[in-house]
Amino acid sequence: MPTPRFGIRREDKSRWERRVPLTPGHVRTLKEDHGVTCVVQPSEIRIFPDDAYREAGAEVKEDLSGCPVVLAVKEIPVNLLQPRTTYLFFSHTIKGQAHNMPLLKRLMELKCQLIDYERIEDSRGRRLVFFGRYAGLAGMIDTLWMLGQKLMQEGHTTPLQSIQPAHAYADLDEAKRHIREAGEALRLDADLSPLVVGFAGYGNVSLGAQEIFDLLPHETVEPDDLVALAGDRLFKVVFKEEHLVEPIRDGDTFQLQDYYAHPERYRPVFARHLPHLSVLVNCIYWEPKYPRLVTREDLRTLFEGTSKPRFRAIGDITCDVDGSIECTVKATGQDDPVYTCDPEADTFTDGIQAGGVSILAVDNLPCELPLDASRAFGDMLMPFLPALAGADMEMDISTVPIPDALKKATVVHHGRLTEAYSYLEEHVR
Repeated sequence: MPTPRFGIRREDKSRWERRVPLTPGHVRTLKEDHGVTCVVQPSEIRIFPDDAYREAGAEVKEDLSGCPVVLAVKEIPVNLLQPRTTYLFFSHTIKGQAHNMPLLKRLMELKCQLIDYERIEDSRGRRLVFFGRYAGLAGMIDTLWMLGQKLMQEGHTTPLQSIQPAHAYADLDEAKRHIREAGEALRLDADLSPLVVGFAGYGNVSLGAQEIFDLLPHETVEPDDLVALAGDRLFKVVFKEEHLVEPIRDGDTFQLQDYYAHPERYRPVFARHLPHLSVLVNCIYWEPKYPRLVTREDLRTLFEGTSKPRFRAIGDITCDVDGSIECTVKATGQDDPVYTCDPEADTFTDGIQAGGVSILAVDNLPCELPLDASRAFGDMLMPFLPALAGADMEMDISTVPIPDALKKATVVHHGRLTEAYSYLEEHVR
């Protein structure tokens, strides 16, 4: 029986994409403990250099054609796909995204397997392999940087202006130390008080963002407390679904599962909280069937109603363009991560401007913490790999000896959509 081999593809979708699915440490463990060798494509930008993989026992070369299993982070270009190969990456196909249907179709034509990290879940539907926490961590670091720079544009000198974007730090620990130091020196002017940061959502992304914010001295309050807040302090508030919408029909009460199943029965009410917030950090999962969180009309009404609203910035970590935050009109990159909306004129200007609402809308935030994010991601992925290395993927999907979580995440098997993803058939015709 041939030695099991994994291929690790070079990431090249963006110069910022320095993450890896497996670190040299994971590669060494696979070889020494499970007899799995890895072939790693060379890369000049990867957070771990080629030599680190060589020292871990990997072979570094361009050709991955001899690897029956290939791992990546982002989508693999269609022209690089090999026949009858098992691929693991974030495919961005499971919603029928039009831009990636050629990728899905080619995987089917080549009789490949596609296992999508996004669908590796436990029996309760909780994701097991994800970067979400690191999107939240990096997104909150960047949001604090944006806030510090915006306040400086408005004439306020605060320790927040010393905070850098996440990618400027060597690692997460360095960023945390710096933010903690800024928090210890933070004193709020009367013009800035109270300074209220709201978090929409409470999942992995939000928890990561709150982990950074919690390095600053603050007080946590409930949404119902916002109206009465006062004092020269920093406040945190977390919004759940029941704070975002209410039943349309009089007398009905909010029911979470009913909202998920019948969002048309609910209307948005989040705008009532905007006058009491300084910054909104958006971490919610959103689809068009749900009401928007913040509309352009919400912001226009807010800015028409007062000469100087407290509300200054949105860290849109979710970054659905024209989605839950309607004024997220485009995704941004690390080179120019922020644009500013003038709600009354309904115009957008690149950069952080005094006045208006500045919007951070970077769509690949975990890239900014590539070292920590890659280590954590590989740790989550590793338990699934030994079984995959030895599995005969020519078998029927129901009998392939791999964990159920991997079976559920298999979108394509032997070139055919599995039963759970048969709904995608109409998108790839």
